Amino acid sequence: MISTIIDPLRTDWQQVQAAVEDLRARGETDAARQRLRDFLHQLATTRVLDPACGTGNFLYVALELMKRLEGEVTAALEELGENAPRLAIKGETVSPQQFLGLELNPRAVEIADLVLWIGYLKWQLKTGGPDSIKEPVLDRYGTIVEQDAVITWDKRTLRKDDSGRPITVWGGRTYKRHPVTGEQVPDETARLETYRYTNPRPAKWPTAEFVVGNPPFIGGKDLRDELGDGYAEAIWAARKHMPGGADFVMHFWDQAATLLRAKGTKLRRFGFITTNSITQTFSRRVIERHMQGKPPLSLVFAVPDHPWLKQADKAAVRIAMTVAVQGKREGVLAKSVHESGLNTDTPSVELDKRQGNVLANLSLGADVSLAQPLLANEAISSPGVKLHGSGFIVTPKQAQALGLGKVEGLENHILPYRNGRDLAQRPRGVMVIDLYGLRIQDVQRRFPEVYQHLHDHVKPERDAKVGKSRDMQQYADDWWLFGKVRTDFRDFTEGLTRYVATVETCKHRFFQFLETSVRPDNKLVAIGLQDATSIALLSSRQHVLWSLAAGGKLGVGNDPVYVKTRCFDPFPFPLMDALDAGTREELRDLGDRLDRHRKARIERHGHLTMTALYNVLERVRELSAGADVAPLSESERDVYDAGLVSVLGELHDAIDAAVLRAYGWDDPLVAKPGATCPSPHKSGEQEAAEQTLLSRLVALNQARRAEERQGTVRWLRPDYQLPKLRHKLPQGTQIEAPALEPVATDSQPSWPSDDLEQIRVVHQLLETADAPATPDSLARAFAGRLSPKRKRRVGQILQTLAATGAARTPPDAPDSYFVPR
Repeated sequence: MISTIIDPLRTDWQQVQAAVEDLRARGETDAARQRLRDFLHQLATTRVLDPACGTGNFLYVALELMKRLEGEVTAALEELGENAPRLAIKGETVSPQQFLGLELNPRAVEIADLVLWIGYLKWQLKTGGPDSIKEPVLDRYGTIVEQDAVITWDKRTLRKDDSGRPITVWGGRTYKRHPVTGEQVPDETARLETYRYTNPRPAKWPTAEFVVGNPPFIGGKDLRDELGDGYAEAIWAARKHMPGGADFVMHFWDQAATLLRAKGTKLRRFGFITTNSITQTFSRRVIERHMQGKPPLSLVFAVPDHPWLKQADKAAVRIAMTVAVQGKREGVLAKSVHESGLNTDTPSVELDKRQGNVLANLSLGADVSLAQPLLANEAISSPGVKLHGSGFIVTPKQAQALGLGKVEGLENHILPYRNGRDLAQRPRGVMVIDLYGLRIQDVQRRFPEVYQHLHDHVKPERDAKVGKSRDMQQYADDWWLFGKVRTDFRDFTEGLTRYVATVETCKHRFFQFLETSVRPDNKLVAIGLQDATSIALLSSRQHVLWSLAAGGKLGVGNDPVYVKTRCFDPFPFPLMDALDAGTREELRDLGDRLDRHRKARIERHGHLTMTALYNVLERVRELSAGADVAPLSESERDVYDAGLVSVLGELHDAIDAAVLRAYGWDDPLVAKPGATCPSPHKSGEQEAAEQTLLSRLVALNQARRAEERQGTVRWLRPDYQLPKLRHKLPQGTQIEAPALEPVATDSQPSWPSDDLEQIRVVHQLLETADAPATPDSLARAFAGRLSPKRKRRVGQILQTLAATGAARTPPDAPDSYFVPR
């Protein structure tokens, strides 16, 4: 409740206090009072929603916390001579009309409404006496509503069994004392009828600035039993993107997250209490989906495992807590380190709180989004060609009919073609007509059969699509050429005998060599490296783990996506020139053996595919790690034997160990699950080691970026890259960074004209700084000319923030400032 509602409101209050102090120092007392009145109005109009409010406990606590903050504001107003009670009588006070609830139980709806009014009246009498209560004493605002918070529908029909009797389930709320154990158990006589729902869809929630709640604890596997088949099927139909095994509470989480990410949303934060199974696979996918969305969400507070303190009407479960905001933010992870007296009236839970990037599995980890593209990796990777016309693809037999092997020069234009399925499964053996570099009259004169084939099979398709997008006219004009010819791919493969390719969206992340005569499809990522060392480095657990963390996910299978701008461009490869000749040769040999081994096994055995090999390798790793999974099936054993999967695993293990030595690191990650794809069978030790590794890679990326700003670039292909990219290097000067340069923003914000907005943006920049910031570095973070007036103003704001406790200065750097965390 504190993290969801009060922390952001208190941040607002600190900024207002700083603005008031600033105005008072300038003798503008009336303006200072108005700032306070404005904030009091903000408090009195801030809405809090609990979509599963029960009898209103959460809303009552929110009311009390906001009333306490209101007390601080009214005290500040009275200090400036304002009549705070008069403002309350005018309606400028926190009241029950701001607290919204959704609840299915009609009796609980009435109780929740009454609880809020009792809490409000008690507070008013305690702080302002009878005069602080205006007529009428009680208002029926209708803010607590009897409504399903998960779905709405057009029609609901009672479900009946074959004999015509209603089908019922336990209502999920009513308990009774067990006659033997004395524990609270479900009351099987308290049953609810079940229904069939027509056109189910997500329910609409009232607009609010904050959402809090403690939705019902129902596991994904129990939804049918506890809610009935009809309702379970309806909620799955309403949110088809939700994993079927996700807990019931995740439907509330998904709704709140969708609202928080919506354009123009009023919602600032939401926070839920859930079962601790939120970190398990199906429920975690819901969180990951929103954390990886555009815009993303961040968890600013999380408790992965906490006891549900003893209460007579509650089940004995362990819970988790999550608080989310829009955008990329660090958060606080609180872990229970000591618990005592849980079954008494005086329970004690000690939490260890740590700050960092809170991941979807409610652990702290590296934020790979901080990594930036490196000049060292630029200009040597590209998507494959995009045809925009299936007529370009031909079989070898069709290619012969078009003149391949007979017409001179045609062998340079009808080439082998590979797409993602060819690499992940088995090559189809198809070819592609690539006429890049030829004019249409050249094609007609030199290759008339090819001209007619494309004229009949590509041109009509291109012509029919004119007007459907901005590029379609150009595609129609150049109908004999690919839609995207990928000149950068052609440039970086010129002079090479082979290049590296990987499937953009694929369950397993693997890399292999293709000959330069092979044209890659648009869904392949091509990398212009031909030394076998590159296969070893790219296939290492270090790079695969990075690509899984940095890339997206796509499709029904939620397969990882290799986004070259996030996976390849920023990746800091080890410094090969710093390695001894033996290590370099070992990596080259391992990369070559890995590439040859897989291709040889697939060519020799017609039932093998790359995906099958890695599926079985991953299963073997899971079994070796002691995961609770079934032994290899007969078909999997066949793949294991034919594919020599133990050899494949040993090659990967050797690569992982060698690449770790190349970095100079030592991590316990060799031969563990999840080497080529995400895995739910990782131990806590392995996940911690992976996060340590990712943190090191992010730090190394930032160090390389700093080197490149100084003119030192660790080129992957200097002979090719340097002539093309020399203009991007610093021209004869060193870029000198200030001693303290913590402020880094994607785009520089404008300097606002309003005093309070100036304080807010400076405070926000200070909150996101990685280290204490000087007035000069903060002033430079804004767009436009750095004027002496702005520098003075930033300095005044920092002094005011420090005076009001919203910022501090470190003892060893009194001219710099930071926000305490």
